[in-house]
Amino acid sequence: MLLQMERAAGPDAERWLGLTAIDGPVLELRPDYTALIIVAEDLTPGPSDQATDALLADAEAGARAVLAGRAAAELGPVDAWRAAYQAFGAKPKRTRPSVEALLRRVEAGLPRIDRLTDVYNAMSVKHLLPVGGEDLGEYRGPARLVRAAGDEPFDTVRDGQPVTEHPEPGEVVWRDDAGVTCRCWNWRQCVRTRITGATVRAVFILDGLAALGDGGLVAAGQDLADQLTVFHPAVRLSWRLIGADAAANGAGPDAQGAGY
Repeated sequence: MLLQMERAAGPDAERWLGLTAIDGPVLELRPDYTALIIVAEDLTPGPSDQATDALLADAEAGARAVLAGRAAAELGPVDAWRAAYQAFGAKPKRTRPSVEALLRRVEAGLPRIDRLTDVYNAMSVKHLLPVGGEDLGEYRGPARLVRAAGDEPFDTVRDGQPVTEHPEPGEVVWRDDAGVTCRCWNWRQCVRTRITGATVRAVFILDGLAALGDGGLVAAGQDLADQLTVFHPAVRLSWRLIGADAAANGAGPDAQGAGY
């Protein structure tokens, strides 16, 4: 099953997408890992509104039904991510996979942040997988998923002040030419590439493991693409699937597409 999208992103975005990569040591760690990466252009940024609130409310209701009083870590897809974290030395009780962190907030209510973040958070909770969104215009070179050397810069905030941290050696991180964009696979994003009220070009990364089930990653990506089209009628979208499931969804080691 391939994703269906109405309007393709521009050539610069598609070139950037074509250069995204997953290093071999990451796939050696989790051979069942697949990334679905979607680039989006001509977005309409803005604050949370009634429509995104309703989308999050539906996701919260669905998650409560799935959890049925259980802890998020008891769900198969979440437990698989905790095992992935433990495989590179992270402690998931301290650095939780992003989908677990969101599910733990469902009972009290998910945060309402902005028109872009609300949509991808809703998709993460609905489909039980980590989803991240970043400002494509702030990237310096392509995104690469690697095991860190430990000296890469990661800009963040501590006690309200900007600081530069570094990942642990061997930690799985997303990075570009300027530094780490997300630590511990999908735990914490950097400040530089975060989505803001000025973001009109974005990249969304959906992280899939085998526990998600056949077709689960592509279904989540299609749902995200459909919601982005609803909330941003002028949006242009292109996508790339890299990793374990890519060969099953397109020719060669990865699948890529843009439009029908």
